[in-house]
Amino acid sequence: QQLGSILQELHNRNYGAYHDLQRAFEFEDVASGLRFSLEFDHIQGDPYASPSRAHVTVSAGSAAFPAEMHVDKTRNVTLCDYLTRAFAASARQAGADAKTVSNSWQGAKGGDISIDAPGQHVIERSSVMVLTNGDVEARFNINLPARGRSICGDWAYTILVDTLPTLVERSLLLKSLDVAHVWEHLHSVEDQETLRGMMKGAGLVGFVRDGAVLPRQSGASDLPLSSDKAVPFKSPKSLSRSFTLPNCGVVTGMGIPQGVTLFVGGGFHGKSTVLKALEVGVYNHVPSDGRELVVMDPNAVKIRSEDSRSVVCTDISAFIDNLPFKQDTTRFSTADASGSTSQAANIVEALEVGATTLLIDEDTCATNFMIRDWKMQQLVAKDKEPITPFISKVRALYTQRGVSSVLVIGGAGDYFSVADNVIMMDSYEPRDVTAEAKKIASEHGEIRQDATFGEFKARIPLSRGFEVNGKVVSRGIGKIQYGEVDLDLSAVEQIVEPSQVRTIADAILKARSFMDGKRTLE
Repeated sequence: QQLGSILQELHNRNYGAYHDLQRAFEFEDVASGLRFSLEFDHIQGDPYASPSRAHVTVSAGSAAFPAEMHVDKTRNVTLCDYLTRAFAASARQAGADAKTVSNSWQGAKGGDISIDAPGQHVIERSSVMVLTNGDVEARFNINLPARGRSICGDWAYTILVDTLPTLVERSLLLKSLDVAHVWEHLHSVEDQETLRGMMKGAGLVGFVRDGAVLPRQSGASDLPLSSDKAVPFKSPKSLSRSFTLPNCGVVTGMGIPQGVTLFVGGGFHGKSTVLKALEVGVYNHVPSDGRELVVMDPNAVKIRSEDSRSVVCTDISAFIDNLPFKQDTTRFSTADASGSTSQAANIVEALEVGATTLLIDEDTCATNFMIRDWKMQQLVAKDKEPITPFISKVRALYTQRGVSSVLVIGGAGDYFSVADNVIMMDSYEPRDVTAEAKKIASEHGEIRQDATFGEFKARIPLSRGFEVNGKVVSRGIGKIQYGEVDLDLSAVEQIVEPSQVRTIADAILKARSFMDGKRTLE
């Protein structure tokens, strides 16, 4: 009643008067048992600004989620994910997420409610929080409606007093949800998290369950390819492993051992499709995604070349040394890295923060960084070639540093000599061809291997290097506007949602307070 009265008073006033809503409002419906509070965290200054931010807190008694649904972090994160999806779906079904846009100055505009709706991945987010006392807090955006720069109080009344309580009741109360479906979501993610935790003890870096559907509908869609078109995954017998999970029981599929594993095969036979599934295997997935039990070492990092990227004081001497003009590669810096120097920097940076598995697709790598065949070795003397190719380091990377590599190789057969396992993808069906590959390798001589991987100096970030002149704003899934500088994240292929980019932007700002001139990145 209080909120409704205020909105009626605000009708047709200047838009800035919306700031009168900066307080908490209590909602209670005795008949339905719904009880929650609404509070605005930020109110937009005008109709064209970024939307207002608000949150509702539903009392534990109204929400009524049993403690066992959020008893530990995995279940809590999963329940919050489910409730976020439910809120987004309710807003969509009610048409509440549809923004009104007018071409005229006096036309109505705004009026939509939106939440950070998840995709196919289940990741920790702050859009919905289930607190330890059982209260449920949902955080969302509201474009407060206007005509010109005047408040549409009657429209705002409909949104906040009529529509919002309906969304809360439909999505944040256990009694309004399909309880069996909630448990299916919880159990599926719990099994995925449990399976991922079993990998290291089993001597594996990854696992692909039998029956998994890895291909997606298109490059623009992360939804699974329809069952009538997709080839379900089936492990070769030699790599088949079984695990007993707490909810679904025994699951069988292909285990990817620690060490050096190659995926080979003809073009368009599924090599990169497998690697794409593995690179997001660090995340859990929703039921029916097809990749629910495709899991990867949580410290796996996708590596690629990245022409023209900036590199700052990075020790790439393990891969690149003796550059012309005596350029120091133990403190290598450039504003315009080449394919090879960028890939070397990407690997060292990943190792610097604790990567234990590298995922590499030949298609997105610098050829001269990956391999140097014997003909080129004969023509160009070793002391004239500053690049030590990855093939010469990949064994030492595993034996000395415990870092495994999973590579997609389509044209560099020399990698057969350094691989522990070779898996051929044949029309999307995997075959273990390790023995055949090793036989071929033995007939063509040894590949030069470095006895050691080498050392790299840990960097100490300095806060003055992160000073920002202006605002810090995330731009979609691939860019952060950091003051006057654009940070291009488009080559970081394991970023899957815009909210992660916002988190990265906030993390950079927060990290400045820890930069004391002594702490390394690790």
